[in-house]
Amino acid sequence: MLWKTLLLALVATAAAFPQLKVPKVVPRVHKDVARADEATDRLVFCHFMIGISSNRKSAADYDTDMKQAKDLGIDAFALNIGVDPYTDTQLAYAYESAASNDMKVFLSFDFNWYKVDQAAAVGAKIKQYANHSAQLIVDNKVFVSSFAGDGIDVAQVKSSAGLDIFWAPNYHPGMGDFGDVDAALNWMGWDNDGNNKAPKPGDNVTVAHGDEAYLDALGHKPYVAPASGWFFTHFGGEVSYSKNWVFPGDLLWYNRWREILELGPRFVEIVTWNDYGESHYIGPLSSPHTDDGASKWVMDMPHTGWLEMSRPFIAAYKAGETSPDQHIQDEKLIYWYRPTPKDVECDDTDTTMGGTPDNSTGNFFRGRPDGWEIMQDEVFVVALLKSPATIKVTSGEKEGSFEAPAGASAFAVEMGVGKQTFSAVRDGKTVLSDTSLKDIVDECICGIYNFNAYVGVVPPDETVDKLDTVGLALLTQGLKAPCPTNTLGLGGGSNATQTRTSQTSQTNGSRTFAPTTSAMENPSSETMTLATSASEASATPTA
Repeated sequence: MLWKTLLLALVATAAAFPQLKVPKVVPRVHKDVARADEATDRLVFCHFMIGISSNRKSAADYDTDMKQAKDLGIDAFALNIGVDPYTDTQLAYAYESAASNDMKVFLSFDFNWYKVDQAAAVGAKIKQYANHSAQLIVDNKVFVSSFAGDGIDVAQVKSSAGLDIFWAPNYHPGMGDFGDVDAALNWMGWDNDGNNKAPKPGDNVTVAHGDEAYLDALGHKPYVAPASGWFFTHFGGEVSYSKNWVFPGDLLWYNRWREILELGPRFVEIVTWNDYGESHYIGPLSSPHTDDGASKWVMDMPHTGWLEMSRPFIAAYKAGETSPDQHIQDEKLIYWYRPTPKDVECDDTDTTMGGTPDNSTGNFFRGRPDGWEIMQDEVFVVALLKSPATIKVTSGEKEGSFEAPAGASAFAVEMGVGKQTFSAVRDGKTVLSDTSLKDIVDECICGIYNFNAYVGVVPPDETVDKLDTVGLALLTQGLKAPCPTNTLGLGGGSNATQTRTSQTSQTNGSRTFAPTTSAMENPSSETMTLATSASEASATPTA
C-alpha cells in the first residue's frame, strides 16, 4: 500500500530520526485509546501469507505453525488471501489445522489482488468460511480484515455474506470511511517518511504517529495496532516485481512492544509470520512455502528468536499490565544484527544492478536498498532476566558490557567483523553464554546487499532453522556469485558438517547441521519447474 502524505501533517516539524545506543522508550498514550474492559478481551493476531503456501498438501502441514503460535500466546492467524486457484484448498487446510490445535483464524483480503468493486465476491468468501469452528468470532460477529481496501461497499459485503461481520480492515485515515468499520488495522509497523520509504530528516512518521492518526479516526472504536521487527526487500530485475528498500529496524521489535504495553489497544497484529519477501517474518524458515526469490537474503537468517523475546510481552499485554518483567519464565538473551556492515561494496555482483526492472511503483532502486543510511552498524541485545546480571558482548574485535536489571532490557554495541559472542555473568558466575552461528563479514554474501537481520537466542535452540528445497527454488536466479546452500554454523562458507556445543547454566545442548550443497553447482530439478502465481510473485502485501 502507499502510505499517503496526509500523515506528514502530524510531523511537519519532526526532527531527524534519533540514533540511540541504548534506546529509551517514551510512551505515547492517546486519550481516546480503546482499552479492553478486561484483559481477557485482548487478542493477538499474526499475519499469515496464504499466497506462498501452495506447496502444502494437507492440514497437517499447518500444524507446526498453529502449535508454535498458540504456545506463544497468539490467538489467531490473519490469513492473507488473493485470488489464486489454490486459495480455497489452502484455506480449508488452515481452518482444519486451526480447529485441531485450538487456534482461531480469519480472512484478510489482500487488495493488491482483490478490487474494491468486488464487494459481492468478498462477502461470498466470508460466508463460505463463517461457520467453521476455527473462525474467529468477536462480539458475536465473524471477524474479517484486509490489506488496504479503502472504498469498498461494506453494505454490499455484509449483504452478500448474509451475516454479522466484525469488519476490521486496513483502511487509512483520510481515505477509508471509518464510520463503516468495527475496528481498523494499521499496517505500517515501521517508522517511515509518509511516502512508503525510510524516514528522512524532517519527514519521519513514527509508528506512534500512526497510532495517533488511527485512534483519532476510530474515536472509541477498537484499534488493531501493528507490531513488526524488520523490513528489507531486495528484488532485482530477475523478477517482475522488483523492489528494493528498508525501513529502520534496529531495536524496533523491543521498543514497539514497550509502546504497545503502554498503549493497551484491544487488538495487536504481528506483521508477519511468514512474509519472507519483506523480511518481517517471525515464524520459522522451515515453515512450508514456495520461493519468490527471497531465499537470497533469507537463507541462514532465522528470526524465531523474536518469538521468544515477545513471549513475556504478549503475556503482559493480555494481563493488562505495562511491564513484561513478571512474565519472564526462563532467562534468555535475544540478539540480532545484519550479516555485513552497511558500507560493504557489492555493486559488481548485486542482483539489482542488472537488467531493466519495471519501476512503475517507484519501489525499485539499484544497489543498496533505499534507506540504507539510516540503519545502524550495531549488534542489538535484549536481556530477559529474573535478577540483575552483567551482559557481555564481543562483536569481532569490539566489546561491550552492560549492567542489566531484572526484567526485560535492551542494549546495543558497535558491530565488528568476526565472531559474535554473548554472555550473562552474575555473582562472578557465567549463567548464560554462547557464540552465534553467524559471523559478521566484510564481504558480499551470495554477491548481494543483504540488510536482513540474523536473530539468535542464548541458550540456543537444539536444532538449526533452515529453508527446505522448495523454499530455495529461486535462490540462484539472477545471482552473479557462488552461493553455498544452508551453511549456517559451518564458518567461512565451509562445506564441512559440524556439531557445536552451547554452554549455559541451564542447558548443555548440541546442534547438528545437515550436509550442504552449492546451489550454483547443484540446482534441484524440482525447483526449476515450480510455477509462480501472481500472489506468490508478490509474496506479500507491498508495504
